[in-house]
Amino acid sequence: MTLIVRDLQLQPYEPIWQAMHAFTDSRTADTIDEIWLVEHQPVYTQGQAGKPEHLLNPNAIPVVHVDRGGQITYHGPGQQMMYVLLNIKRLKVGVRQLVTALEECIVAHLAQFNIKAYPKKDAP
Repeated sequence: MTLIVRDLQLQPYEPIWQAMHAFTDSRTADTIDEIWLVEHQPVYTQGQAGKPEHLLNPNAIPVVHVDRGGQITYHGPGQQMMYVLLNIKRLKVGVRQLVTALEECIVAHLAQFNIKAYPKKDAP
């Protein structure tokens, strides 16, 4: 499997979010899968289940309404994000199988630093 990994450093959230949508919309059957590593400037993302009253005091930090599930998540410097832009049909894996594999990789990586981590059972 060929894979491109991009280290995008510190970036505002919205241009990266828009670029992910553009990448996905323009993808063909031959498009090489990518993983994007990025830290975001301070931002709250509000998923489809998020309610404005859940954010008590955003101060000057922007809130971006996004098309993912979940509620409100803070992103900021020092928090490494990994966006996986994979053709799961081509890989013949389902979403749950992919999430489980990513969790296992993260748990194994953290164990190298003597950090105990585990996936949450029955999480979506």
